[in-house]
Order: sequence, then C-alpha cells, then structure tokens
Amino acid sequence: MAGPVLVVEDDRELRDLVRRYLERAGHAVYTTGSGAEALRLLDTTNPAALVLDLGLPDIDGLEVLAAARDGREVPVVVLTARSAVEDRIDGLRRGADDYVTKPFSPTELVLRVEAVLHRSQGTSAEPAVTGFGSGRLRVDEDRHEARLDGAVLDLTPTEWGVLIALCSAPGRVFSRYELVNRVRGYEFAGYERTIDSHVKNLRHKLGPDAAQIVETVLGVGYRLGWSRDG
Repeated sequence: MAGPVLVVEDDRELRDLVRRYLERAGHAVYTTGSGAEALRLLDTTNPAALVLDLGLPDIDGLEVLAAARDGREVPVVVLTARSAVEDRIDGLRRGADDYVTKPFSPTELVLRVEAVLHRSQGTSAEPAVTGFGSGRLRVDEDRHEARLDGAVLDLTPTEWGVLIALCSAPGRVFSRYELVNRVRGYEFAGYERTIDSHVKNLRHKLGPDAAQIVETVLGVGYRLGWSRDG
C-alpha cells in the first residue's frame, strides 16, 4: 500500500472534507493548515503524495511545493483559488503534477490524487510480470502483454487499460468513472457510459472464467476477483 497523503489547506472545513474523502478511498491522511508544519511533516511522515493549497497563512505554498520536489520527488496536486492561467503555468513549471482550482469536486480530487500515485508507483522497481489466480493470469506491463493459461490475450488499448487498472488493486471496487480516468483521462466527457461495453469485450476474451476474473459489483462498478500471487 502507498504511504500517507499529506493535505495542506488553511481552511479547516475544507481540509476536513478532503481528509474524509481520501480516508473513505482507503488512504491514510495527515493534515495541516500551516506551511511551516507542512515542511516538518514532509520530513517526518514520508508522504506518498501531497495535496497543497498555495494560499497559506504563514509561508507561500510554492515554498512547500519546492520542498516536496527537492530530493523527495513527492507527487503534488495543487489545490488553490488561484485560477489564472499564469498561476497554473507557474505551479506546473515549479513541479506540480496536477492542478485543481476551487470550487472543486472532492471525488474528482481523490481520483486525481490516485492518478498521480499510480504514475509515481509505476516507476518503482517492481517485478515486470505479475501473476493472479495462482499464475493463471500473468500481466507484463513492460511488454504490454497479458496471458491467460499461457495464451496471449489480444486486447485493445482500452481493454488493456481496464485490466491494468483492476490488477493494480485486486478486490478493490473501481467505479466506472475511476476506470474512465485510468484508461482515457478527464477530457473524455461522457465516456463513462461506454465502459460497460469494453468490460463486456474484455470478458469475452477472458473466456469461461471471465465473470470470476472481472466481477461486477451492482450499482458500483467492477473489481478483479482473482488475488495477486505471492
């Protein structure tokens, strides 16, 4: 499991709101409304990601952003009321991985945090091939290849993306919106309505055990039914 998420936001109600949504998504969370305290927490909590308000009462949030990138490479989602294009460009140039302006959707913010976590973890030194279901399903992300019972699965880019998303957390339920985010990105408005057809096609290629491999959770979404080996 990834390390904690550090939320730095001077508005207490907003800070608590973000914390609750992140915790509901299964993340450990540290919070503070102080830039100075944020610098201390960066050293003591080793966060996996940082949600950062730039408008802090004691020091400029850009100083915290610089500290998060200097020698730590902590992925940062900037959360701010500074909506001008120049401010966004400045934040991104200084190393922010994503930029969310207020007002915002807490659910979307959680998904953006998970997206930067997914990207950062994708660069870690992990085995290239991962097995599921006692080795029956094997996924090689480096080679962009999935095999079931030794046979290569001929997957479209979207089907591959859905499978990889589900394999990233076996047993965890992914909503259709989350799968769209992982596979296509936020700019594909309305794509959520078509994700079911891609899951159907993926299951067709997975054969007789498809419903056990990609399980439907009614009213919520989908999950990988097979456990990761080892």
